[in-house]
Amino acid sequence: MRRVSCIDIGTNTALLLIADLEPKSGAIIAVLHRQTIVRLGQQVDERKLIGSDALSRLLACMHEYRALSEEHGSETIIAGGTSALRDAANRDAVIDAVREHTGIEITCVSGREEAELTFFGAVAGMSDLPEPFAVIDIGGGSTEICMGARDGISASVSMDIGSVRLTERFFSSLPPSADEFESARKEINRVLTANIIPFFPARDAVYGVAGTLTTLAQVSQGEKTFDAIKVQNYRLSFAEVDRLLERFCSCSIEETQALGIPEGRADVIAMGTIILRQFMRLLGVGELRVSIQGLRFGLAQRELFRLQQL
Repeated sequence: MRRVSCIDIGTNTALLLIADLEPKSGAIIAVLHRQTIVRLGQQVDERKLIGSDALSRLLACMHEYRALSEEHGSETIIAGGTSALRDAANRDAVIDAVREHTGIEITCVSGREEAELTFFGAVAGMSDLPEPFAVIDIGGGSTEICMGARDGISASVSMDIGSVRLTERFFSSLPPSADEFESARKEINRVLTANIIPFFPARDAVYGVAGTLTTLAQVSQGEKTFDAIKVQNYRLSFAEVDRLLERFCSCSIEETQALGIPEGRADVIAMGTIILRQFMRLLGVGELRVSIQGLRFGLAQRELFRLQQL
């Protein structure tokens, strides 16, 4: 057995999984979950740079995650950065700064690799999976869709539509104006329409991961705080997504936070929900299942596979 820490550094959130890997059984046993809103991608869409404030937040988070890893006896820390890091012209300087200050080596994950790692991570440990199935990952900077089965992926795409990126691009205030909402919806439709046709065979077996999906599952159940047990495998219908979107698009940030949505996600949840709604509408998805797993579980599974080959 080997204990590892896997870190998913996204545009909005940094997620930590500490897990025990058992090569003989192929099990990934979660020991600790932690999430921190870092907003690494603040203004990256516009400036193509990670700013000093965002870097400071990232360094503070990585210091905390290293301390937690050492406290829990992790032998290895595996960290992957996604959309914000991919888009930033100064990503090498950011990676160097994190290495110098915390000793954590971040790998910049390509869009295709992110989709594939998330696909397998989302369903790690699940049994009786339908085939084919699809996974959608709505992040802060990008959205990935992947389709396939346990033995491989048949189609995948990474699109530059994310909750932080498009909120900064289209919304000048919250709630957004009708014109801002419509402009965002049209752009999302344009990108999705050009990319989702290959995924129609899996529209009856879709899993959703990342903060937008888990937050919607939480709010849909009337919960003010996140409960992993209640969120995992929650069935989220198109009708419920549509209802929540209407509510979010009439709320101020303060009203959104009152629903139990934390600061750092409250200002981007409406956009994330638009992306999900349009995906479900265009693909004809009546219901999907929410998974609290994702890229960090994919990183753990890849490390487990490596250990099994030794």
